[in-house]
Amino acid sequence: MASSAPPRADTPAASPALLTGLEPAELPADAVEVGRIADAWGIKGWFRILPYSATPEALFSSKRWFIQPTERGAKTFTGTLKLAIKEAKEHSDSVVATAHDIPDRNTAEALKGARVFVARSSFPSTTEDEFYWVDLIGLDVVNREGVAMGQVKELLSTGPQTVMVLAFEAEGQPQERMIPFVAAFVDGVDLPSRRITVDWQPDY
Repeated sequence: MASSAPPRADTPAASPALLTGLEPAELPADAVEVGRIADAWGIKGWFRILPYSATPEALFSSKRWFIQPTERGAKTFTGTLKLAIKEAKEHSDSVVATAHDIPDRNTAEALKGARVFVARSSFPSTTEDEFYWVDLIGLDVVNREGVAMGQVKELLSTGPQTVMVLAFEAEGQPQERMIPFVAAFVDGVDLPSRRITVDWQPDY
């Protein structure tokens, strides 16, 4: 009986031809990277996404995702492709989805590592006191006396609350400070003015 040779270590997991059915697209100007495709899920073309947010509502509200290849490792496509999502749902600590033109597991495996983007305009609406993290990044933070606290560099979820990480300079050196993003310390968020006012002092 003839035996087949083992696959080469540098053989790509999937052929780029598997994704030729997807539509090339321009990344929207307001695109936000919301997650990364981890691997195929099941045998019917579903795939698993690792979202960057603990509440990945943007993945559920939008039926148009945009993907770009991973920065590292083997690439199965180039440029930006559009995924027309049929269904997305939560599964354990991730999200699973199925899309048109992804008919089977082999095609889904070709998506592995892809970066997932969603247009900010398709995010669900928020209430008056709700904000998406992406909208807070880059905002200037000042206290009630008008003293500059820094600029929002990132936000961290510590479980019971979210913490703003601010970047600022002191004596010519880059520094960071953390302020809980809770009503006790945050007086208001003015998105049009790109400013957050806090009850906080520089020496806290």
